[in-house]
Amino acid sequence: MKRPFHFSLQKLVHFLRFGGLGLLALHCPLNSWAQHWTNNRGGVPEWEVEEKFKTDVFTFVRIKYTSLGGRYYWGNRGGKWAIDYPDSDLNFSYRLQEMTSLKVNPNGKTLWLTDPELFHYPFIYLIEPGNLRFSADEVRALRKYLLGGGFMMVDDFWGESEWHNFHREIKRVFPEREPQELPLSHPIFNCVFPLDEKPQIPNVDLGMKSRYHGITWERWDAQEVHYKGIFDDQNRLMAVICHNTDLGDGWEWEGYNEYFFREFSEKKAYPLGINIVVYALTH
Repeated sequence: MKRPFHFSLQKLVHFLRFGGLGLLALHCPLNSWAQHWTNNRGGVPEWEVEEKFKTDVFTFVRIKYTSLGGRYYWGNRGGKWAIDYPDSDLNFSYRLQEMTSLKVNPNGKTLWLTDPELFHYPFIYLIEPGNLRFSADEVRALRKYLLGGGFMMVDDFWGESEWHNFHREIKRVFPEREPQELPLSHPIFNCVFPLDEKPQIPNVDLGMKSRYHGITWERWDAQEVHYKGIFDDQNRLMAVICHNTDLGDGWEWEGYNEYFFREFSEKKAYPLGINIVVYALTH
């Protein structure tokens, strides 16, 4: 992770209230972050959580899973679930702490769906599900978690083949439910930061080149971005599925290139990510 640029989302919103949470866009000068560059979190500042509230903060939980080809499909980092980790999780947790009144765990967690600790956390993040395989125990655990009030965000998978794989696996969890396309009018797109489009965030390399050719899709069969939801019987949104887009790269690489930061991290990846978390915690 490279040093991030000056953040100016306060230009988009001054002070909003939603679901009882006061949300304030804060000013973060570049040099105030740069002075932390030598710490052991890759440059992401750390903050203290009061001891009495250590179990009463928002924790960004990334889900581990087995990929087709085995648990160690992707390099030696543990699997495709580990792509963008830990930089994207650390950056997003920092920005969430900085820009909202939420109290946030600076470190986050990684958990298997079968870990009993899963039910201590209301929000989980699952990435790159284009070749995941749920075990029977994971299917049961995820169904119980979501129907019990939990929320899942799925991110960073592209094209029809990856969609078909994820669709098959999520239908094992909810054979009676079908993911539904969320309209731009859905509150998840405007509950904190109002968005005037469903954003497509590419990987950082393609994002930097997009200023010249305008292409933001990573595959030819992935040109149209989709945000789909799965609802329970009370019409509560249990999961948001971000397909043909990669919010995680917008978080992970926010400091790598100024154009990518301004165009994708600041305008799209962070606003929508914050919207999703706030919506999940207040509905």
